[in-house]
Amino acid sequence: MDISDTPDTKIATSSPPPLQEPDPKKLKMSTTTTSDDEEEVAATIGTKKLRYKRRKFAIFFAYCGVGYQGMQKNPGAKTIEGDLEEALFHSGAVPEQDRGNSKRYDWARSARTDKGVSAVGQVVSGRFYIDPPGLVERLNRILPAQIRIFGYKRATASFNAKKFCDRRRYVYLIPVFALDPSCHRDRESVLASLGSGNEFVKCLECSERGRKVVGVMGKHSSFEAESTIVQSDISSNKGDNGNAIKKDNLTSELKEATNGSVQNEVTDMEDTDMEDTGVEEDKVNLEKKPMEERGFCYGEEEKERFNRILKHYVGSHNFHNFTTRTKAEDPAACRYIVSFHANTVVTVEGIDFVKCEVVGQSFMLHQIRKMIGMAVAVMRNFAPESLIETALRKDVNINVPTAPEVGLYLDECLFASYNKKWKDSHEELSMKAYEEEAEEFKMKFIYSHIATTEHDEGVVALWLHSLNHRNYPDLRVCSGDTIEGKSLKVDDNADTIEEKSNAVEKNGDTAEVQSTKE
Repeated sequence: MDISDTPDTKIATSSPPPLQEPDPKKLKMSTTTTSDDEEEVAATIGTKKLRYKRRKFAIFFAYCGVGYQGMQKNPGAKTIEGDLEEALFHSGAVPEQDRGNSKRYDWARSARTDKGVSAVGQVVSGRFYIDPPGLVERLNRILPAQIRIFGYKRATASFNAKKFCDRRRYVYLIPVFALDPSCHRDRESVLASLGSGNEFVKCLECSERGRKVVGVMGKHSSFEAESTIVQSDISSNKGDNGNAIKKDNLTSELKEATNGSVQNEVTDMEDTDMEDTGVEEDKVNLEKKPMEERGFCYGEEEKERFNRILKHYVGSHNFHNFTTRTKAEDPAACRYIVSFHANTVVTVEGIDFVKCEVVGQSFMLHQIRKMIGMAVAVMRNFAPESLIETALRKDVNINVPTAPEVGLYLDECLFASYNKKWKDSHEELSMKAYEEEAEEFKMKFIYSHIATTEHDEGVVALWLHSLNHRNYPDLRVCSGDTIEGKSLKVDDNADTIEEKSNAVEKNGDTAEVQSTKE
């Protein structure tokens, strides 16, 4: 009985395995391929909605940089990248295990923008889940209105938005009045035109908007203005009778002025002071008149001159003077500028802006703003045009003014080499498909913000007042000139600087650069 039972039991126990072995394999395979099972697991567990395959994509978007500390993610700071990464997670493009760790999904950005700088054609890349459909709509619902996602495009697995970006185009909107040498002049030039160091002066354009400029604008009180004028008369060594007459006249004129301006003061002083200073009378009159009455416009002559100034930056140069924390010996200081021109004037909320477009392979911190700052200084006859070439020298250190960040924005990132190589298998990476939407966003958020900021705060106007030789003494140095006993900083092995005389511009003012050794 025992012997007969054992075969039966063996047969009973040995026969099922061949029949049951394939079942677990099929069940295991079905768990990785059947979407219905995944949805049930995701509904019960809640770890991941759907196991879609991640692929490399390039996302095109725009943003207004106001209120943000730049594009790049920075712990403890509000950045564009930080908000975008969170939106990608909440929209399902990034899984929970990769949240806060962008390296896990090959995150890369085409360009980094500074604090307050905007962008119209920014591009980031990474491996994202784009399903289910409607990723763009979900992202725009999550993100604030000043960040707009335009769309995404499939890219190669090795694509990197930073490494594959050939060129970047930036635009800086500079107000037309900033190029007018007689508009928003610095305190030193105004006082020099008046012939005294303690005159009661102020900028009419700024005062009409209620802005105070330290060291430039006087107080509206007639008593304080009167005392200031008396001090200036004493220091100017004029006769007592002339002082009394001038004091009475200026005090009565200040009381009659409705806007607190000192137009009549300047008129009274012109006859006595202009002969001593050698400054033409029409320059002081320009300071008194509103800008629209001066007749200054960005005409053909101004356009030709400004483009000539900007052309000095084109090509390969050492831009160590046009950035911060980068030494001249650092290879990163050498950059290539493809083009730099200013041919278009746009009007936004009543203010005319010159559209300065610069295309380059890459840019350093504050480089574009410093290039604009130097170009504006030259355009306003504050520095000689030849100083740009000097600033691009490796063995010269110059303190270059930095234009405000509000007028700068990233216009587009270009991928010419990538598009040429992969044009047959992948769609072109460009902003062509989003031009209308990008233009609408640019006018609604970026341009309006630039114009409103200038209207309300006068950022550029206040910056122009700071553009003086006290703050930037290096800009006054022409070859061998010295400032307060200090010469232009040049290395010991510096070569001889030969600079030709430069005759500038249409109003007859000239900036002479003498040839000398430094």
